Amino acid sequence: MIPVEFDYVAPSTLEEAVAALRDGGEDAKILAGGHSLIPLMKLRLAAPSLLVDLRKVAGLDGIQRENGQFRIGAMAKHYAVSKEPGLGLAALAASTIADPQVRYRGTLGGTLAHGDPASDMPAVFLAMEGSASILGAQGIREVAAADFFEDYLTTAVAEGEILTEVRLPAMEGYGFGYEKFNRRQEDWAMVAVGALVKKGADGTCEDVRVGLTHLAGVPLRGTAVEAALRGGPLDSQSIAAAAELAAEGTDPPADLNASADYKRHLATVLCRRALERAAA
Repeated sequence: MIPVEFDYVAPSTLEEAVAALRDGGEDAKILAGGHSLIPLMKLRLAAPSLLVDLRKVAGLDGIQRENGQFRIGAMAKHYAVSKEPGLGLAALAASTIADPQVRYRGTLGGTLAHGDPASDMPAVFLAMEGSASILGAQGIREVAAADFFEDYLTTAVAEGEILTEVRLPAMEGYGFGYEKFNRRQEDWAMVAVGALVKKGADGTCEDVRVGLTHLAGVPLRGTAVEAALRGGPLDSQSIAAAAELAAEGTDPPADLNASADYKRHLATVLCRRALERAAA
């Protein structure tokens, strides 16, 4: 289908971009990689009156490590994230996104701001306990991952604001695993699970974090799994028992691919595999 008519600007600075959003009103939208917004526009599920393209704004695509964390520009491509040494779980998850064409064009900031619970990076962002820098007319504010996803396709990035930077801790000492189930490589995940495990000196679980994809209207933390495993052994029996709690508190949407019960089953299976990989 053909999208409805819209205006387009490509400012060269963030200040110009914020001003364009302000002048465009509630129907103005940011264009980053475009792999989420453009398909919605073609289906006429989204009809922005103005697109503000960030591709000409300098300095939004860098990745640098400092003070035990990674600072990732919002326009950093999924491919760049997947190839960055030290990003661990985030790099692994980014490497599974769709196909090379999408990874070369899609952006980390764009996928987080869009907030689709079926996309890979939101739950990883949540599990890694990252934060986002958001620029608006009143300046920059920092939002923790736990406060970022508010509802289905609704995030802390408000009207007239731009997500400019994502910060992820380096997660030194953590093993990681990411497991995803989809019908085809380029499809959204039916369910995906990301796991981070830190072993203590005695081999027990010092810390564990689990991110759940497509099990509710927003990405989730597997808090029941974490509570069951933290402080205990990391043998196969303990991991399997904890993974059985992966679907607790979830509300997966049924669709043409799978029922809600099947997605809950997938959550336990994928959680066990991700934890085993992280613990290894």
